[in-house]
Amino acid sequence: MKIAQRIATLLFAASLIAVAGCASTSTQEGTGEYIDDSVITTKVKAQILNEPTLKSLEINVETFKGAVQLSGFVSSTANVDKAIAIARSVKGVVSVKNDMRLK
Repeated sequence: MKIAQRIATLLFAASLIAVAGCASTSTQEGTGEYIDDSVITTKVKAQILNEPTLKSLEINVETFKGAVQLSGFVSSTANVDKAIAIARSVKGVVSVKNDMRLK
């Protein structure tokens, strides 16, 4: 009986450690957040790609905990504003940081 209790305790402790490994911290995303951010990134990239006035290959999109960062080069401030508006329109986006540069 004691052996069964010890095995059960060890299995419980191991499962707690495994679950804690998937938790997020202030500098690292959890598994679920990583997947959510990947979906947001994909949606923003798709929306930018569907916008004919933007050269989507020159705009990079990264997402961390719902915060989208846009970087790369655009030809006008109107394109900067358009890319930011597109990113903000995607569901799940918490904020948008603009690191795009005019060329």
